[in-house]
Amino acid sequence: MVDVDKIYDESIDALKETGVRITPQRKAVLNFMIQSDEHPTADDIFKALSSEYPNMSVATVYNNLKLFKETGLVKELTYGDASSRFDFVTDTHYHIICSECGKITDFHYPGLNEVEQLAGAVTEYDVSHHRLEIYGLCPECR
Repeated sequence: MVDVDKIYDESIDALKETGVRITPQRKAVLNFMIQSDEHPTADDIFKALSSEYPNMSVATVYNNLKLFKETGLVKELTYGDASSRFDFVTDTHYHIICSECGKITDFHYPGLNEVEQLAGAVTEYDVSHHRLEIYGLCPECR
């Protein structure tokens, strides 16, 4: 079972080690990300936290997410013209995306290192990473 408090404390410590000032808004955005399995946009987070933090703006949320990304706490997921979504789970995993509502769900599968190596060998690219997305209808949209 995941110890959310431990993850939160470790994340705060990681931010402090980089010299980042820990504000109440920053704590709130971080805590929201840790507890979310929804891959939220900055706007989603803003809407969820705005009643508790009326002085927080979407820009504040986005700037915090950018900072978390730079420190390795979150991954930014971009899908065409849609708003970026953010994922606190930074270990190797993949996503299945609902073609109807856009919901993104994590799933774990062994890393595709062999595919990366083959792609590099066949194309002579210096492969840095990969992203696997699977699309379908989620249970709610079926």
